[in-house]
Amino acid sequence: MLSQKMENALNDQMNWEIYSAHIYLSMSSDFSRKGLPGIAQWMLAQYQEEMFHAMRFFNYINEAGGHAKLGVIDAPPYEWESPLKAFEVALEHEQGVTSRINALADLAMEERNHAVGIFLQWFISEQVEEEDTVGDIVGKLKMVGDGGGLFMLDRDLGTRVFTPPTTA
Repeated sequence: MLSQKMENALNDQMNWEIYSAHIYLSMSSDFSRKGLPGIAQWMLAQYQEEMFHAMRFFNYINEAGGHAKLGVIDAPPYEWESPLKAFEVALEHEQGVTSRINALADLAMEERNHAVGIFLQWFISEQVEEEDTVGDIVGKLKMVGDGGGLFMLDRDLGTRVFTPPTTA
């Protein structure tokens, strides 16, 4: 059973995950338009992953006796100065998501809601991977700059395909 406070917090996070997805989809469009199809593909796969996260929250809220409520999603920016700036924004965003997930885990402990705590453990581990992956790309973009290395990195990033985890 979810308290109203917990249900509201989980709904807020579900909607934040949808907003996160919109950011990545917008980035995908921008880099597709700029002739960087690999980065566009990476961002599209990240969009799919964020929507998967949103659906995990959606399903959990409903299964736990709550009511998943879709809210208004703000429009994300439409373009980014460079791939480096976009990935820096993505890293900062993911760090914010980590803080939000940690706050949810704190609330679950405060309310002694062990089921929500267990549910959130997957997201806590996932955020370590998210920050590491995006941080690694930021580091590579700083090394290669805007030269020929960018096109090699674009090609490498384009191989990413979203595959939902089997443990979900």
